[in-house]
Amino acid sequence: MKTDAELKKDVIAELEWDPSINASHVGVAVADGVVTLTGHLETFVEKHAIERAVQRVRGVRAVAVEVDVKLDPGHRRSDTEIAEAAELALRWHALVPTDRIQVQVEKGWATLHGEVDWDYQRQGAERAVRPLTGVVGVSNAVKLKARTTPGDVAERIASALERHAQHAAKHIEVEVDGRVVILRGHADSMAERNAAFGAAWSAPGVASVVDEITVRP
Repeated sequence: MKTDAELKKDVIAELEWDPSINASHVGVAVADGVVTLTGHLETFVEKHAIERAVQRVRGVRAVAVEVDVKLDPGHRRSDTEIAEAAELALRWHALVPTDRIQVQVEKGWATLHGEVDWDYQRQGAERAVRPLTGVVGVSNAVKLKARTTPGDVAERIASALERHAQHAAKHIEVEVDGRVVILRGHADSMAERNAAFGAAWSAPGVASVVDEITVRP
């Protein structure tokens, strides 16, 4: 098991390794495997990249992001410009049903509304808007259309877990309550936990996933 000092060293090294991140703008603190990030960034997409980078580091149990986005003057855009760019980005995204998603922008913060069939479509809409110039944050309020959940959905998710994260699958319990999936157990890394979370969301009819998986130190 890594000490907090070793984990902090690894997190900083991963941030410095990722060319899309300016590691000098990020402060890192670690306590009991929980990583806290602080600082000010010039784009929202960099904030997301930082979260993903930290989650890749083995030994990280959780991430607290206390980073805010202060746009560089060259990145500032009006809400109207951002909304127009967002609508265009969604229109050109092949996996997103743009006629079912609406975008609202207030002070650079984009909120997505609407209803789609699958979680990958909802996530695709967020990924399309996240890197746009001028965006300081994204709230994804897109809902999933009600669908019938197959009776064997728990077994389907368990099978997907074995394909995606075989080791973690042995320690994760899947419970289905209507359209809600509850994941319990433990994983060895945040990557394993994210794999389980993604497998659950890919099941037909799922409207919500409750993540009760803990990452072992």
